[in-house]
Amino acid sequence: MVVVTYYLTTASKMAMQAARKANVRLPPEVNRILYVRNLPYKITAEEMYDIFGKYGAIRQIRMGNTPETKGTAYVVYEDIFDAKNACDHLSGFNVCNRYLVVLYYQPNRAFKKVDQKKKEEELSKLKAKYGVGGDAARTEAK
Repeated sequence: MVVVTYYLTTASKMAMQAARKANVRLPPEVNRILYVRNLPYKITAEEMYDIFGKYGAIRQIRMGNTPETKGTAYVVYEDIFDAKNACDHLSGFNVCNRYLVVLYYQPNRAFKKVDQKKKEEELSKLKAKYGVGGDAARTEAK
């Protein structure tokens, strides 16, 4: 009998949470994927799961391992509301005397620098191919 009561209580709590989530409208930048910066270099995956797992089920954690990406990670939650809760509570959280910077992952912003570099390289190749701009065009004009 106790198990049935517990089940009903849990089921009613879950129904209330679902109703609450259905009425909430989230801003467009809210995402299931969080981008975390300013992590200590020596933090382990287990510690990351301990810190971020308190706010909901985690699908995946990707930690940076190159010199450019060290100290950063991507945390993917199963539910968007868990990600929002984690972002709200863990921004500015102190880990090993470092304050975490937790942001929502924005793919258009993440690849903007890479796209800009590719465009510049492509432009310089075209200039070299057709002799436009740079020193080659100046010497021919004189």
